[in-house]
Amino acid sequence: MPASPSTARALNDRLALRLLQRDGPLTATQLKTLTGLSRPTVADLVDRLQGAGLIQVVGESGADRRGPNARLYGIVADRAHLAALDVRTDSVAVVVADLLGVTLAEATLPIGSDTGTRPAVERAVAMLERTARTAGTAPLHSVGVGAPGLIDPVTGELRNTAGLPAWHRGLVTELQQRLSATVLVENETNLAAVAEHRIGAAQDRDTFVLLWLGHGIGAAVMLDGKLRRGASGGAGEIGFLPVPGTSGVPSSVNCEGGFHSLVGSAAVCELAARHGIRAWGSPEETTQEQDPAAAFAVRAALRAGTGGEAFLEALAGLLALGAASVVSVLDPGCLVLAGEVGRAGGDVLAARVEERLARMSPLRTEVRAGTLGGGAVLRGALFAARESAQEALFAPGG
Repeated sequence: MPASPSTARALNDRLALRLLQRDGPLTATQLKTLTGLSRPTVADLVDRLQGAGLIQVVGESGADRRGPNARLYGIVADRAHLAALDVRTDSVAVVVADLLGVTLAEATLPIGSDTGTRPAVERAVAMLERTARTAGTAPLHSVGVGAPGLIDPVTGELRNTAGLPAWHRGLVTELQQRLSATVLVENETNLAAVAEHRIGAAQDRDTFVLLWLGHGIGAAVMLDGKLRRGASGGAGEIGFLPVPGTSGVPSSVNCEGGFHSLVGSAAVCELAARHGIRAWGSPEETTQEQDPAAAFAVRAALRAGTGGEAFLEALAGLLALGAASVVSVLDPGCLVLAGEVGRAGGDVLAARVEERLARMSPLRTEVRAGTLGGGAVLRGALFAARESAQEALFAPGG
């Protein structure tokens, strides 16, 4: 059954906006070529999108060309403003951006373990509001939040998870109640996978598993270009995976004794110490993006001699234990080592894990280093906010 004229117009408009989003400013002729639409149809949709305030003339296609055919059309970037938050155990980072994803302002707020729930929530919300004002933005349209823990796949709410600060849930609830913006919450590791898929190490892969290596351990499952969250939102809770080499087994409320006990930040630091590798550095030796301990130890090992080699080999063996279980069940073909530790280890650690994994599993699996480090969560949260805004604004009547 053919689409009605109004439906066809809406589909054409959304297609043109997606192309302008992906490829940057385009002329009407370029839009005609890319969409396959007729010249009059393209002229009509350009008029509609300009009238809706979604696109504008941003220049001309050549220095010597003038007239309507030379006009370059681009999305009106300040049509909507977005925010992304990365909620960690002891900090919150925020980025405010325009509709094209260009960063306008950013900030980070440390939150001590002795900070009460209400003060922590108030400080985090105040930081977001202050950062938005600094960017000179209008009210935020969409806010993406990346947080550790389980996200209910039905309600989209952050579930109460043992071991996480109470202020995490309070912050999400406060944002949803105080802001007029759409607030979307997603597991931090899932958002990192989205970012690595869009602009990072997995751009050429629609099926892969991302292993997050930071303060905690997590995994994200991307199959055929879609995140798989599981029935309760817990797909990828690999920290609870029972593995050999630990002092016990994990429980339903504590991942100690699971894979987390082998390769979490504290375990990596202990392993480094046993091999004579420092797990800390001076302020000049560390960067804001690094985990101050585990990632530094990995970088130090890459510069060290025999002790560094032995540490990296031991770490690769431990990582392969958990990875082998994931590979045996999912056969993803590609594993991305992400987070601060994954980026710190780079291609050297990835190659070692791939070699150890090949000894343990008959399923061929390429192991890659993530390229976005700890910033992947913010990038992914910004993608989520941007898509939400576009769905609303690019829809008929949006």
